[in-house]
Amino acid sequence: MDIDHSLFISDLHLCHTRPLITRQFVAFLQTTAAQADALYILGDLFEYWAGDDDLADAHHQLVITALNALVASGTQVFFMHGNRDFLLSDGFAKAAGIQLLADPTRLSLYGKSVLLSHGDSLCTDDASYQVFRQQVRNSAWQAAFLSQPLSTRKQQIEALRQRSEQEKSGKAETIMDVNAAAVEALLRTHHYPELFIHGHTHRPALHSLALDGHICQRWVLADWYAQGSCLRLDAAGCCAIQLALNAVN
Repeated sequence: MDIDHSLFISDLHLCHTRPLITRQFVAFLQTTAAQADALYILGDLFEYWAGDDDLADAHHQLVITALNALVASGTQVFFMHGNRDFLLSDGFAKAAGIQLLADPTRLSLYGKSVLLSHGDSLCTDDASYQVFRQQVRNSAWQAAFLSQPLSTRKQQIEALRQRSEQEKSGKAETIMDVNAAAVEALLRTHHYPELFIHGHTHRPALHSLALDGHICQRWVLADWYAQGSCLRLDAAGCCAIQLALNAVN
């Protein structure tokens, strides 16, 4: 029997145009994740989320069914909003049997203090993005947006995505990474956790930070554009796991 452990993933960007990755995610839930105590999804599970009134979409139903089966098998599933699926709410959570987490969240797991975040709030050098992020996280803005027909919302999101891709092509890579001072401030606010796990930047790595006499490991999760991966945490520590595409039927 496997020892107690939890898994962490982010930036899957699931959508109907990338069916292989969706199949790999479902296979991951049925096999690897089913052996874990808990699965933490740290944002951008979907390429975009237009609202919980889109639950009947066939692709969404496939993901919801797989998550429900995982929870029924005994693995807890936690979800934290990303910059692509910040409109995902209680309707999806109830349908999929998952629990929503605030960003950031600090936990105690296997004797270690662990801080979790999606990571986009730390990219403070990208000033235009932070203005946009503040706008769309506003409850009044969200209520107004969600009051529109679903088809209209999807059209607007697609237009925003295209504009975002154009803007990113003109930005320096360093601007879209986390800001070191913002990371340090977050770690201080949350009392120097031993582990800090986040996604968003698509730059998987392990960074060791010495801060005010404390040591923190910052684990950056990989995206799922080419193939899946996860971070495993148990009492011995963390290790990154790359998932084999040939395991997908």
